[in-house]
Amino acid sequence: MEVQEAIGSRRSFRFLLPHKPVELEKVQKMLEAARLASFWGNVQALRAVVVHRETATDEVTKSLFAPVAGFQVDRAPVVIVWYLEFQALDEQGDRLKELVRARALGIDEQGALDFLDKTLIPFFEAAMPHIKEGAMTEMDCGQGIAQATLMAIEQGLGTCLLGTTNQDAIKANLRLPDTAKVLCLMCVGYPAESKEAGGQRPRLPFGEMYKLNTYDNPFPRDEKVVDELKAARMIQAPAPLPWRQAELDYLQKALDLPNF
Repeated sequence: MEVQEAIGSRRSFRFLLPHKPVELEKVQKMLEAARLASFWGNVQALRAVVVHRETATDEVTKSLFAPVAGFQVDRAPVVIVWYLEFQALDEQGDRLKELVRARALGIDEQGALDFLDKTLIPFFEAAMPHIKEGAMTEMDCGQGIAQATLMAIEQGLGTCLLGTTNQDAIKANLRLPDTAKVLCLMCVGYPAESKEAGGQRPRLPFGEMYKLNTYDNPFPRDEKVVDELKAARMIQAPAPLPWRQAELDYLQKALDLPNF
């Protein structure tokens, strides 16, 4: 599948087949994609525990809770618990030096290492409390999760991200360190619904969301580009498609779903 179509298909699949196992090889490819994602300072603070329903203990699976659409967590063959490891930020100096030695940072190797030791690493150490409270680290975690999502779609899987209010129990049952922050639960499985999933979800107008140079100047939207993306199936038919309600009625009976 082309990347553009994968992006267009990257809607949440809210209905997954509970009886069809997900191959761990496919999950590994998702994790490999997340591992290669860009991360500031190369700190790689995005981590995950894969909960494989076939082999996980009841204690682990029962701790996975989402206050909204929790039925997805109860039925998904795999749930990936994505978390941020704050300890990784304290190792940022080592990660930066790895970039220098890989010749991905700086021009002169020794000069770059000296600059890190004298200037850049002390700067980041002083700013670290503010950095840990800021949004940059979680944003970069999101990049990795997005790449994992695209890899899932590429392999014919469906995913849905859910928030959780059960962070303490999850951390305890998954034996996460105190320095971990649970970000989200990703349900993974084979979609029970059609690939279109009822159509492209509503989005705000392009010009309302994106500007050029100043806030009062909408970014110009070229309709030729729109047509190109429609042809590539990145932009798809808007929801709801005519048969969506019939599909939902079928899914409710097949998966024993609540009426909401």
